[in-house]
Amino acid sequence: MVLGAQLYTVRDFCKTKEDLSETLKKVADIGYTSVQLSGVCGYEAEWMKEELKKDGLTADLTHFSYDRIVKETEETIRFHKTFGCNYIGIGGNPKFNFEYSGMKTFIEEVRPAVKKIAQAGMKFMYHNHHMEFGRFPEAGGKNTIELLCDAFGPDELGFTLDCYWVVEAGADPVQLFKQLKGRLDCVHFKDKTFSLEAKGTRMAPVGKGNINHPALVEAAQEAGTKYVFVEQDSCYEEDPFDCLKQSYEYLKSLGLK
Repeated sequence: MVLGAQLYTVRDFCKTKEDLSETLKKVADIGYTSVQLSGVCGYEAEWMKEELKKDGLTADLTHFSYDRIVKETEETIRFHKTFGCNYIGIGGNPKFNFEYSGMKTFIEEVRPAVKKIAQAGMKFMYHNHHMEFGRFPEAGGKNTIELLCDAFGPDELGFTLDCYWVVEAGADPVQLFKQLKGRLDCVHFKDKTFSLEAKGTRMAPVGKGNINHPALVEAAQEAGTKYVFVEQDSCYEEDPFDCLKQSYEYLKSLGLK
């Protein structure tokens, strides 16, 4: 499995192309060989291709504009192909309204784009939070993950399984790796801890919290996961680059690189 950095972690350092260029270099210097493009400034596909080449990186997954995916599908495919990115993702479901009607709207609205992306030899990736594990009575008690599996084949739609949010929802990420095998080409790892100072739970660098990541690495390998992206939405008072480095060193000790 390839170990990558989710640039949303360092989004405050990606607000201009100059900053983004420097951030890519810093991430490569840590040791990462892949990045997910998310939360960054606007960029041209050719520019990104050259920047990645310069730093010895690949960009293998994005969180892209939902409207562009749905309304400009062919251009979105061309854009990603320019810098060799085969996984086109969204960071959240804009149609999710905590009601079954929202999920039905999302599925029908995104279906043509998902089909075209699959026909281009690429895959649409859905990133979860905790609310996707709420169950809809109108759908026989199924949750969002199950509804998407019913609607799309594994060659069409995958899940960027965010293990932190799975735990937050009270679900078992190891079980989901088994259940969703074939759909988990890309996943997110971040840790969860309890802060005595803040008197509440917090996100943490991988290996600094309480999530059983050795078990997740094993489960991901068995599920055929190709890319593990480190993401930490909030780093609190810590330097986000240092958080990425801590996570990298820990996961490298578990055999990822």
